[in-house]
Order: sequence, then C-alpha cells, then structure tokens
Amino acid sequence: MIRALFMAVSIQQYVKDDFKALNDNVIQQLHSEVPLIENIGHYLIEAGGKRIRPLLALLCARAFDYQGSQHIHLATVIEFLHTATLLHDDVVDMSEMRRGRPTANTRWGNPSSVLVGDFIYSRAFQLLVEIADMQIMEVMAATTNKISEGEVLQLVNQHNVAASESDYMNVIHNKTAILFAAACQSAAILAGTDYQTQQKLHEFGLQVGMAFQLIDDVLDYSGDSSELGKNIGDDLAEGKPTLPLIYVMQHGSDSQKELIGHAIREGGLEHLDSIVAIVRDSGALDYTRKNAEQRIVTAIDCLQAVPASTYRDGLQAVAEAAVARSK
Repeated sequence: MIRALFMAVSIQQYVKDDFKALNDNVIQQLHSEVPLIENIGHYLIEAGGKRIRPLLALLCARAFDYQGSQHIHLATVIEFLHTATLLHDDVVDMSEMRRGRPTANTRWGNPSSVLVGDFIYSRAFQLLVEIADMQIMEVMAATTNKISEGEVLQLVNQHNVAASESDYMNVIHNKTAILFAAACQSAAILAGTDYQTQQKLHEFGLQVGMAFQLIDDVLDYSGDSSELGKNIGDDLAEGKPTLPLIYVMQHGSDSQKELIGHAIREGGLEHLDSIVAIVRDSGALDYTRKNAEQRIVTAIDCLQAVPASTYRDGLQAVAEAAVARSK
C-alpha cells in the first residue's frame, strides 16, 4: 500500500468519531424532496475522495481543545463547497471521469450538474447560519468569492502560451489553496484562538493547498490513470498551462517550446507521448515537486502556533501526505 494512502487512514484515526459524524452529517444534509438532487449528491459522496479539507477543519478544532459540536457542521460546509466546485469544474472543463467513475455531468447532463452544485453551495451557507459566527461567515464569503476569481483566472489563462509561473500561482492560490486555508482558519476561529494564531493556521492551510495542487500537476504527467481516477494529460488536453508546462516553455529547447506551445494553444492530445517524455526529461517535474516540498516546510513551521498534541501531529501528517501521495 502506498505511503500516502496509509497516512490518510492513520490521520483519520486521530479524529475517528468526528470523521464518522462528518460523513453522517454530509448524508443527512444532502436530503432534499427533489430526488435528482439526492441522486447526484449521493453519487458524488459515495465516490469517496480523501476528505482532506474537512479533515483539516476537524483536526484544527480539536488541536485547540474545542469541545462543542459545531465543528462537524463546519467540516461539512468545507466538504460541500469543495463538492459544488467539482460539479461546476467538470461542466466547464467538459470532464468525463473523476475518481475512477463517469462525472455527474456525463451521467446526468450539464444543466443538472450546475443546478445541483448550486443547491450544495446554498446548503453550505444554510449550515453556516446554524453555526452563527459572523467572522466565520466573513471568511467563507471571501473564500467562495476568491474561488470564483480563480476559476475565471484559469479560464483567462487557458491556451495562453505566455502564462508565467506567477500567473499560475495566482490561479491555484484562489482556485484550490484558499479553501484549505479557510478550513484551518475558520476552525481556529471556532475554537476561540487569537488573531495571530488564526493567521498562522490560514497560512498553514494555504501552503498545504498550494503543495497539494502542485503535486496534482506532477501526477498529471507521472501518474497512472487507473490510480488517479482520471486520464493522464487531462490538463494538457484542455490547454491549461500548468507549472510543468510553464517550466518547459521557460527552459526547454526551441523545438520543445514549439511543441508545448502548440499543445497549449490548440489543446488536445495529438502529441501526448512526446510531450509527456519532454516534461519528464526536462526537470519540470522535479522543479514542481521541490516547489511543493518547500511549501510544506513553511506549512509545518506555522504549526509552532499550535499546542503539542496528537492533533498537531495529525496536521503535520496531512501536510507530509500532500507531497508523498501518488494519487
């Protein structure tokens, strides 16, 4: 069994009862009198997934000795926001596979996926009202706004051969990492920590989220599609200039740049084998992985703001697993 999967299971054990309560709450909160909503919602939840974002919220709350029950609602909010963005992403990207199964839009169509995504978003904010913490509401409102900006930034950069590393970092900061940060920061708020501690937890989550996405970029060219649950080269097919491609555009030979540039402009997988070979041989994957590893060093340093406990150990294990995984 690969190390990352072992670590994920071990980390869940730190908050075993909370994690079960989270899964039960997710099912309960998906209830609707409209059968299609429940069908799609349960289809997504039953597909599994790592639940890393809500797991971070549970660990952060417990790390500061939170004794209430609202952290379960908070973790559910985080999972719902993530699930809703996946539904919308798959429609925008015209994706056909996620987590080893056909995407919801492939099975039920784009209109159903978009509308059920809207339902899940709105249910998340209903749960936030039940938590009744204005500061957490502010964090989540700002987070969903940033996620939307990230989606638009990614659309703007699609097929953009001139996209820079900075451009790409802005995309994944907003589109992916900001929800990791919100999970940690909002749990720290719920637990009643001071502002400085909340900011440290925000930074911890942000760096873990950035690293998580960068490893996704690596796996898009080095993983196995049967393990990843998606097709190798998906981002390439959509003309997305991820960091490995940007690295080749900056450091590759003229012929390599020409081939990669054509692929970004046109999309598709016409030269997939050649491009994968270029990316693997160019040092792009090592460069991307090292960037992710450096961010995890920064993230772990932020944990000095957290009292020593098995929960802090769990947070560090999540950070380490983000770069150790192969799927």
